[in-house]
Amino acid sequence: MRVRFVLALLVASTSLFAASHPDDATGCKDHPLVTRMPGYFIYRCEQSPFDAWKFKDSKGKEMTVEGKITSISYNLVTGQPMPSRLQIVRNYENALKPLGGAIFVQYDDGAETYLKVAKDGKETWFYLNLYNTGSWGLQVLETAAMAQQVVADAAAFSNDIKATGRAAVYGIYFDTGKAEVKPESDTALKEVAKLLSGDPQLKLLVVGHTDNVGQLEANMKLSQARAEAVVKALTTKHGIAAARLKAQGAGPIAPVATNRTDEGRAKNRRVELVEQ
Repeated sequence: MRVRFVLALLVASTSLFAASHPDDATGCKDHPLVTRMPGYFIYRCEQSPFDAWKFKDSKGKEMTVEGKITSISYNLVTGQPMPSRLQIVRNYENALKPLGGAIFVQYDDGAETYLKVAKDGKETWFYLNLYNTGSWGLQVLETAAMAQQVVADAAAFSNDIKATGRAAVYGIYFDTGKAEVKPESDTALKEVAKLLSGDPQLKLLVVGHTDNVGQLEANMKLSQARAEAVVKALTTKHGIAAARLKAQGAGPIAPVATNRTDEGRAKNRRVELVEQ
């Protein structure tokens, strides 16, 4: 029987279990927030500066968390006693409980366990893969917005619209499942306003797009709400006449990449400017 729990911590620093081991893979070490169970060494580790996790919460709702991911794989040292799955989970639980936490998400009787640290508006997620306690994995995701490396500006938007009638904007951000424009979107919105100010005759459809995760009807409503939020931001904060803009939600029906990968889904979650 599946049991699901949640862990929400108020403090984001601690040293939990054992120290390093001579057999640790070169360049590998425990995550700064948690060390390891006794009797283990690290045989593999890697980091991704930006990626995503997808899982279901206790109500069955699918969630996506994005940020920096650290992956660490532990092997039991030869001759050391093998702890049970429950023993490992309880060690993490008991070590973190004094910091003000409670358990967050757990699947398959603890074989997959998620824990979360929340402090100062930042979340750090821990995932324990304990199907084999002789060789198990820890992933730590520190939530963060992606560092935007492709910078779109008014000139690029103008060129795209002249060439294809539309321009994709990837610098407008929303929280998962929400339609409120996040403050870090302002740079992109200023460039859209600059585009419109530079061409007083230009009128645009502001089209919201989503990936295909979730129900079609919900995604259609979400994309419409996001498009309307962008129009509102342009008219109220950037002085663009409302008559020049029209919001339209397209949901997941016009993907530009596969929805089978995280990278593809990220490309599909976008705002497009379409010439009227």
